[in-house]
Amino acid sequence: MLERKPVFPNVIELNYQLGYVLGCNVYLIYDHDEWLLIDIGYDEVVDEIIETVRQMDFPLSKCKMLIATHADVDHIQGIARASQVLRTDVAAHPLAAEPMRRGDKLRTFAEIEAQNIHLDMPPIDVDQMIDEGDKIQIGDVELEVWLTPGHTDSQLSFRLGDLLFCGDNIYRDGCVGAIDAHHGSDIADFIASLRRIRASNVKWLLPSHGPIFRKDDDLLDRTIARLESYRHMADFGTCATDWPLMDEWERELREGKMPNTN
Repeated sequence: MLERKPVFPNVIELNYQLGYVLGCNVYLIYDHDEWLLIDIGYDEVVDEIIETVRQMDFPLSKCKMLIATHADVDHIQGIARASQVLRTDVAAHPLAAEPMRRGDKLRTFAEIEAQNIHLDMPPIDVDQMIDEGDKIQIGDVELEVWLTPGHTDSQLSFRLGDLLFCGDNIYRDGCVGAIDAHHGSDIADFIASLRRIRASNVKWLLPSHGPIFRKDDDLLDRTIARLESYRHMADFGTCATDWPLMDEWERELREGKMPNTN
């Protein structure tokens, strides 16, 4: 049997448990014999994750559900097979359910032709819809569901006391999940989600990628300010709110201002 290495009471993260990177962060929340997983990652790691869970002496039959934080291939590719092996339900936000059901390669980032990314994305049936304000009970432990859109319209976070499983909203270096129009990203929603996290009294952020870290309001402020600038940059195309340069140029044309060619 493997010694359990909880990062917090009732929380094991599988990358920390094993001491190497599996892919996305996979959180096992447990109390007594009951447990669930938040995300699972690629199909290639499913067997290792399930065997690790078994070696830690968690009854496989007591898996309450497998949660998808959002419908990205690097979080959910293996979830259909894992749910079959564990004979448990898949839970996700309603806006994630349809691309998961279709195995939609574009919305899940499984197919990015320009970068020669061609990943399998098996269809996934979502058994339980979860949304803002829902409570998920694991033994005597309760997860509060937050809808924190921006990276995707279906991005979920989960609060457990002083902890927030914050998905792809924010990482320890101040980076955030990819912002992409094909992905359903929305910069204004992203900023609102980060402000919600900033205003909360949680103490620890447990992201979907990279290390767990203490909530840092200065870091969040800098990230929010950066994303505010994205709203007005052509770099972000249709995800941007506007492009002030175009207003400036239109004004210059009306005023008859010619380019300075000296």
